[in-house]
Amino acid sequence: MSSLLALDSSTETLVVALSLESGLHAHESEGGGRASEQMVPQAMALLAQAGLELAQLDAIAFAAGPGAFTGLRTACAVAQGLAFGAARPVIPVDSLLLVAEDLRLQQGPAGLPGICWVLMDARMNEVYAAAYCWQGDRWDTLRAPALYGLPALIEALRDLPPQAAAGNALTVFAQELAPVLPAGLVQASQARSRAAALGSLARQAFLAGTAIDAAEAVPVYVRDKVAQTTAERQAAKGVA
Repeated sequence: MSSLLALDSSTETLVVALSLESGLHAHESEGGGRASEQMVPQAMALLAQAGLELAQLDAIAFAAGPGAFTGLRTACAVAQGLAFGAARPVIPVDSLLLVAEDLRLQQGPAGLPGICWVLMDARMNEVYAAAYCWQGDRWDTLRAPALYGLPALIEALRDLPPQAAAGNALTVFAQELAPVLPAGLVQASQARSRAAALGSLARQAFLAGTAIDAAEAVPVYVRDKVAQTTAERQAAKGVA
């Protein structure tokens, strides 16, 4: 019986999930700047509710990226610190795959048809995107997570048309993406439960044997530049 703690602050939502054979204990709340303050207390609270000690866990998972720069560092550092203290391995989880898993869980027994694109607003008129396919018991990655400008993303969607799509970029860039999103697309712009998806992916990864030594835990960045200059922001607004 495996016991897995999973952490995510790759978006503006703080997620802590404790996945046990008996079920899921979960916490979701506002993250952002508060994630670093709240992550450890919330993790300890979930363990206490379940009557577990940190050393009784089999592994500690974290959403590795892509996503918010500071949030990725927070989840990785906390997972690594807890894992070192408890002498446990860590499980890096693809943050975009988490969104696809949430959509899959929303569909229930019907599952997801074919290719699922995840499209998350990366700001600065760019999108974090990846394409996956559910194989009945595991996910295959068809396009690895990457940072796209809108023209490149539209071209990628034309090359590999989705049957399902998830992520907030579906709303943020609805007008731009409409011409390349087919009718009848299974989609969700908002997650129902990031905690449930995170716990599910952590368990899938643990059973697949992908846990690594805590010393090897690193965030996954797909963007080197994290902010625009004043001139770039003005140009984007059409200010001379």
